[in-house]
Amino acid sequence: MKIAYLVNQYPKVSHSFIRREIAAVEATGLEVQRFSIRSCANELVDPADLEELQKTRIILNQGFWGILIAGFQVFLGHPGRFWQALQLAIQLGWQSDRGLLRHLIYLLEACTLLQWLMAAKIDHVHAHFGSNSTAVACLCHALGGPPYSFTVHGPDEFDRPQAMKLAEKVKRAKFVATISSFSRSQLYRWCSVEQWPKIQVIRCGLDPDFLGQAITPIPETPHLVCVGRLCAAKGQLLLVEAVRQLVAEGYSLHLTLVGDGELRPQLESLIQRYGLQASITITGWASSTTVQQYLQSSRALVLPSFAEGLPVVIMEALALGRPVISTYIAGIPELVEPEVCGWLIPAGSITALVNALRAALTISVTQLHQMGQAGFDRVAAAHQIKLIAQNLIQLFQTPLPQLDTTDPPKSPKL
Repeated sequence: MKIAYLVNQYPKVSHSFIRREIAAVEATGLEVQRFSIRSCANELVDPADLEELQKTRIILNQGFWGILIAGFQVFLGHPGRFWQALQLAIQLGWQSDRGLLRHLIYLLEACTLLQWLMAAKIDHVHAHFGSNSTAVACLCHALGGPPYSFTVHGPDEFDRPQAMKLAEKVKRAKFVATISSFSRSQLYRWCSVEQWPKIQVIRCGLDPDFLGQAITPIPETPHLVCVGRLCAAKGQLLLVEAVRQLVAEGYSLHLTLVGDGELRPQLESLIQRYGLQASITITGWASSTTVQQYLQSSRALVLPSFAEGLPVVIMEALALGRPVISTYIAGIPELVEPEVCGWLIPAGSITALVNALRAALTISVTQLHQMGQAGFDRVAAAHQIKLIAQNLIQLFQTPLPQLDTTDPPKSPKL
């Protein structure tokens, strides 16, 4: 069986979990080809991403005339299917968040993808995210291409499900993977009950780079780390305010913000205004190895998000034996148990965030280690990439009537 993966931007700094998933599927013996709609090569810093870039075909690298010619060729070869796909593009684009013109471009992109898939004799397409990558996979299938599935991560899909025409994409898919029970419930809200059996919980996974190494001792130094895109949804502005309050109380601490994004200038301005240059560092994008090093040098990961799916960095921190401070939103409570492997707080509460940070800074490293070990056990039980890849492959190969709504089996603890 030959599988194609399709992502809007791949490889990408924040998409290491997709890279791991592809590698795990390939490790079972299946052939996987990578396709991306557009490139973000100028952002890549991880050697593994740069290597993956060489294996990936980029649709928009063909240029406007390239995809237009592909569309013309598909129209001449299969005019009936083309007109059906055109009607679908209009249906998906009408009153959508991306608009009708964008969806007509998606149809041309689907024509390019169709030619590549047919030449490679691909049996199934799997897309990540329910946005334009899934729209292109859906249109490609309407043109006569292979069946498709897609993984829903959230929160974007749940912010505008009707504008994304999520229900129609689910209806036409062979199956839909989603990363938590919470996100499955959100899909249930927008899909007819007849579609529920095809919605499956397939969690993101970690490989032995995280789960196979010994847990390093938690340092006494008051170092905390936040990993993620610098954007409003991640709550970093609230985190800077929390650090300001703790410093004013006399606490000595250092917070490292690992990541980059549109909020960086505002964060840097706020750090300077509060005089926190010695207490907060922004690193920019970092490789997976560097992220591991920052996590291992910290007492805890802090992620005070307002909107999430289930962040992979939480799995990574727990796998490295570091407790997590995060919020009671989306799928996070399915992994982080309060007072067992970290702290959960109400999203947007500065008081609760300050209290959780204070606790992480003041409790003993022995208690932190116990929390970290509990977190490792939880991740090892449910997020091993090898087992997750096997569950996914079974879905690739299983006829629809045999799918059910139960959670996939969990791997044994290491």
